[in-house]
This record gives sequence, C-alpha cells and structure tokens, in this order.
Amino acid sequence: MTTPILELRDVVKSYGAGPTEVRAVTGVSLAVAPGEFVAVRGPSGCGKSTLLHMAGGLEDPTAGHVLFDGRALYEMSAAERAGLRRGGVGYVFQRLNLVPSLTAMENVMLPLELDGVGSREAKERAAEALDAVGLDRHLERYPDDFSGGQQQRIAIARAIVGTRRLLLADEPTGSLDTPTGDAVVELIASLPARLGTAVVLVTHEPRYAAWADRVVSMRDGCVVDTTVAPPVRKSARRTVGARR
Repeated sequence: MTTPILELRDVVKSYGAGPTEVRAVTGVSLAVAPGEFVAVRGPSGCGKSTLLHMAGGLEDPTAGHVLFDGRALYEMSAAERAGLRRGGVGYVFQRLNLVPSLTAMENVMLPLELDGVGSREAKERAAEALDAVGLDRHLERYPDDFSGGQQQRIAIARAIVGTRRLLLADEPTGSLDTPTGDAVVELIASLPARLGTAVVLVTHEPRYAAWADRVVSMRDGCVVDTTVAPPVRKSARRTVGARR
C-alpha cells in the first residue's frame, strides 16, 4: 500500500480558550496520495485555509496529527520543518510573496540557494521549473515587469523547483481575472501528470475544484462531503494539461 504524501488525522484547530474559544477546524482526516490532485472547497470562513496551513506545518493543530510521507510533523525539529518547507513542500498563495528586488530567475532560485544548492545548479533547476510553467523569456526582469498571471506562474515555479513532492495552493486565483485564473488552475492541474507532484488546492470556485481528482467540501470547520472524479474526466483533464 502506497504511503500518503500527506495525511491529516482527526486534526482540530482552536483559537482562544474557554468562553472565547473559536473552533476553526473540527476532527478533519484527509490523506493525499503521491501525484494526486485534491481540491478543498467551501465558503469563506469554513476552515479550509487553516487546514492548508496545518498541512504545510505553518500552524500546529490543537489536537490530532499531520504526517508528511509517513512522518509526523511534531516529531520534526524546527530546522527539519524549515528544510521541509524549502525542499519538500511548495506553497502558492493569493498574495504572491515574490521578492520585488529579485528577478524572476532569482526568485525561483532562492529556496534552492537557501538550502545550500550552488548558484549554477540552482539556476539550471530554476530554468527547468520556469519552463515547466510556460515561462522561458525575460527571466532577468523583475516581478513588476510581468502581468498578474505571469507573476503567479513565477510563484508556482518557485513552489515546484527542485524535488518538491507536494504543492499547497491557497486561493491562487483570488487576485486574477477569470481567463488568467482559468489558465493558472489548468497549469496547476497538469502538475501531477507532468511532474508527479501531489496538489492540494483550496478554492471557493466550483469550476476550479472540478479539475481535481477528488473534491473535499468543508463547512463550519468540518468535512461534509467528498467527491471522486470519474476516470474519464480525470483522463481528459490530464491530457489537456500534458499538451500545455
């Protein structure tokens, strides 16, 4: 049996205590297989972003466990968690968090260089990641010189560069117009087939969730429904992504 790349076991996240306690996530369990695309959808405030933050080790659960490739995050030291965020798990957020003083190439090279990869090798890997997201020109320009959609592609390239096995995307289309957002989600949906990267996409848009292999619906901090895409739809989506 294949070990999930990501597993959440009965995770709970609360803020505050006593009468002021707010329960953001309640007893959620979720396993994501290597190369699987899972969408987590639901209305604003339902806990989906909090769930994603716990999945990537950005927040600790109040109760329950989060495992990456079979290893519990709570067993990892702070240095090991930082290394995981640099080399194992990639993040794409609505706010791109690109460094404005670095070029597109330098932004993508950054996590590799922070992990001790030499400049020459980092540049080669960054070029491969940028090519994978459809950007192979003007890479020495700065983020402000690119359109919103191109900037998000740079952010995705930075999130998948190297040997990232899991991509966590939190409302990555929130600041984009509809055509650009559609293109970005199609790109994200192609990554499992093209690169073997598992993807967890948080979205409130049903049409974006429809690209996933599995859709997990949340409400009031709980999972209320899970839908698996028919094999024919999965195959069609992967074929579209592979042509890009």
